[in-house]
Amino acid sequence: MKSASLLNNKGFHPSILREYDIRGVVGQTLLEKDAYWVGRCFGHRVRESSGKAIAVCRDGRLSSPQLESALIRGLCDAGLDVYQLGVGPTPMLYYAEYILPIDAAIMVTGSHNPPSHNGFKMSLNRKPFFGEDILDFAKLINESLSTGQGNIYESSLSSLYIDRLTQGMEFGKELTVVWDPGNGSTAEILKTLVQNLPGNHILLNAEIDGNFPSHPPDPSDPVNLTQLRQVVLEKKCDLGVAFDGDGDRLAAIDHKGHILLGDQLLLLFARDLLTREPTATIIADVKTSQVFFDDIGRLGGNVIMWKTGHSHIKEKMAKSGAQLAGEMSGHFFFKENYYGFDDGIYAAIRLIYLLSHSSQDLAAFYEGLPYLPSTPEIRISCNPTRKFQIPENIKVRLLEQGYSLIDIDGVRVQLNEGWWLLRASHTQDVLVARCEAYKKEGLEHIKQHLRDVLVKEKLFHDI
Repeated sequence: MKSASLLNNKGFHPSILREYDIRGVVGQTLLEKDAYWVGRCFGHRVRESSGKAIAVCRDGRLSSPQLESALIRGLCDAGLDVYQLGVGPTPMLYYAEYILPIDAAIMVTGSHNPPSHNGFKMSLNRKPFFGEDILDFAKLINESLSTGQGNIYESSLSSLYIDRLTQGMEFGKELTVVWDPGNGSTAEILKTLVQNLPGNHILLNAEIDGNFPSHPPDPSDPVNLTQLRQVVLEKKCDLGVAFDGDGDRLAAIDHKGHILLGDQLLLLFARDLLTREPTATIIADVKTSQVFFDDIGRLGGNVIMWKTGHSHIKEKMAKSGAQLAGEMSGHFFFKENYYGFDDGIYAAIRLIYLLSHSSQDLAAFYEGLPYLPSTPEIRISCNPTRKFQIPENIKVRLLEQGYSLIDIDGVRVQLNEGWWLLRASHTQDVLVARCEAYKKEGLEHIKQHLRDVLVKEKLFHDI
């Protein structure tokens, strides 16, 4: 029997409909009734595109079962048949689009955010569903929505997905690898996966736990890699890998304890690809080091700088025919021998495969990279009503002053000493900045230039 509160209590909190997905704080901005109406709205859009069936998966957060249940009710009431996959990583759901008779997919996940957060990622006809399509839900919810009575089919894809991860790979030398799923939704998959891999494998925090007792599920923060790094060093392992809460991002540590940034791993993958496809198109997001763009250009590859965000990257890959893409945050997209969606586990397998056949270990690759002094990502708290306008204000002012800049996503400003970037985050109420210089002494000048620009917008931050 349907809950009257789910059916009658319409309307979304304005903060939860975002650029890439739907996301909020459970019990505050994101409620069970919202999950139902997300199902009704997305179900309506699927039906409009002549779709009949959808797959649903959830991460291991404590709130995910309730949200999933309400979501599925909404999808069924929209007239869709639902393939219920249970708990698993987001890339397993993306994989479902290629092997199940479905037209769409929706993941219940809070990704890398704190335990109190949750949300939904959507895909329609194997394409990301984002931007205006999501924002349109605010109006769509009050319109006449599709109705029907769909069926629910329980479906387990974990074995097929695990087999697909290593399909066609013949590994070389055996490695010792430490895996940290961080109590996230990749944990159960990894337990089976490592049994099928050559070498020695150590699992940390391998029980799914929505409280994330070991550390927050965000591998882009070096603090969250402390335990992994310690184990790699203490046990003299070849490699350590970590994932975010829903498994679409990868972080890696070499045997000397260096944390490889997303653009550094992407460069490793890109160099490997270019040995087989010398003119391959490769996409990197706007936060990526100039080292990457220079190196790919030197090797003869076709490199594209593009907007940050998995939805933007996937859309650009489809349009450009790119074989590989990546983001600083650790999303990697392989089209060569795979599907082109972001899969942290598959990226880890490709990394292990590559290293198993290389005479060079990961630390040697890291130490051989050109060194450009840079800052990590800097997050500057900002009122959500201003965060998109501030980069636009800065762009207009700097163009008037004759500066060279790239404005595909915020502003990336070129100076004689290097560059700085400022863009609005679509997932948090922050502005994201990064600075990179050609020489050590130039970095402070770049940072000061950014500080001065921010002060004019009445933002004060120690960069």
